[in-house]
Amino acid sequence: MRILIVSDAWHPQVNGVVRTLTKTVESLSRQGHVIEVVGPGEFRRMPCPTYPEIELAILPYRALVRRIEAFAPEAIHIATEGPLGLAARRYCTRHNFAFTTAYHTKFPEYVEERARVPLAWSYAFMRWFHNGSAGMMVATQSLADSLAARGFRNLRTWSRGVDTERFRPRDKALLDLPRPIHLYAGRVVVDKNIEAFLKLDLPGTKLVVGIGPQLEEYRARYPEAVFAGYLENGALAGYFAAADVFVFPSLTDTFGLVLLEALASGVPVAAYPVTGPLDVIGPHPEVGCLHDDLGQAIKGALGKSPQACRELALSYSWDACSAQFLQNLTPMRPAVKQAA
Repeated sequence: MRILIVSDAWHPQVNGVVRTLTKTVESLSRQGHVIEVVGPGEFRRMPCPTYPEIELAILPYRALVRRIEAFAPEAIHIATEGPLGLAARRYCTRHNFAFTTAYHTKFPEYVEERARVPLAWSYAFMRWFHNGSAGMMVATQSLADSLAARGFRNLRTWSRGVDTERFRPRDKALLDLPRPIHLYAGRVVVDKNIEAFLKLDLPGTKLVVGIGPQLEEYRARYPEAVFAGYLENGALAGYFAAADVFVFPSLTDTFGLVLLEALASGVPVAAYPVTGPLDVIGPHPEVGCLHDDLGQAIKGALGKSPQACRELALSYSWDACSAQFLQNLTPMRPAVKQAA
């Protein structure tokens, strides 16, 4: 199948959306499908307000239409709700083409945190955007339930995977830091709720891996924590495996790929009982602890079975994830004619 994916999140960005799409494309390509991803790097761009590390396409509609018609897809998937996603949605609705979307980020909560826009306004926009699709893909059942309660339709499950060869148990001696080592890995931004972790009085070491707009601010505010910055995948996997507990303080992620990466490394997870952790950790208390008090979650997670963590992670694969994605796609009707 010829599949076009339109995403405002794409390389060189580093985040869960990009990793998910990259792994899905790799898996589907190995199966013989022809995939093309259209990202903002092909258009004139501007920095995203409040998050300049992310660039957004400027008025991409005409150029995007040329890309779509040149590729002649059999199915179109719109991954994000930004300028490119809006342009692709406009094209599909104008031509009465079926398309699918995905709900990767709790955008309304993010906008409320950043710009104080009421949740009702943002959710109204999100319903308009996604309910026009033939199917909206969501990562977990708890997210599907919460969105259905808000009036979203055509929900389809699209889980996530983990590279269990890269993320695996290793020698913990890699990190010569006071133990226990409490690891956070991800973007250093306010919407990840990292301060809930950094404010805790914990024995051992609080270790933060990642970059983002709040990095220098948090370094200055929490000098007792260790900030490792950005790490390449090989080094990152070593840090995961060397930790004693992975701390996931986010309240707004829809899944959290880092949960699986920690588990694959044999490291238990401490988190709040919210979407993502509820689905991955909740049914398996032997691999972590969820609690409304993050400090209590950390205490409860320490000492959980590394073997149990690893075994759970092995049940998640990118091939299974891509198979779900493929099954969820809806062929375009009427189909775009192949370019001469």
